[in-house]
Amino acid sequence: MGATYVTATVRNPAEPHRSWQRLFLVYTGATDSLVPRTCLEAIGLQPKGQRTYDLADGSEMSMDITVGQIELMGEIVGATIVIGDADAEPLLGLTALQSVGIEVDPRIQQLKRLPSVRLKHLAAA
Repeated sequence: MGATYVTATVRNPAEPHRSWQRLFLVYTGATDSLVPRTCLEAIGLQPKGQRTYDLADGSEMSMDITVGQIELMGEIVGATIVIGDADAEPLLGLTALQSVGIEVDPRIQQLKRLPSVRLKHLAAA
């Protein structure tokens, strides 16, 4: 299986004109998205807290997180963004994809828009 990439823009919600756009690796094994620290700082996004993540090698790591807007395929979503090292590859996690109704077609390794965003049925009160 090959890798899937998509161009995405990260915006500062308080100052939407401040943005950063790059090619992101679509990584459905990650819950949240990851962007290098220097890129987030350049658009005015600072750490809002920390979260512990399970890494691919089985270890755990506490990492800084922030909140921003991610725009991809014409959709915008608010997202938790992991603050990565300066040389980290930008990753687009599963939460951002699902929030805008996009999934990876595993046969052709391309993104496809779902006809609707999934929402669990809410029982009547």
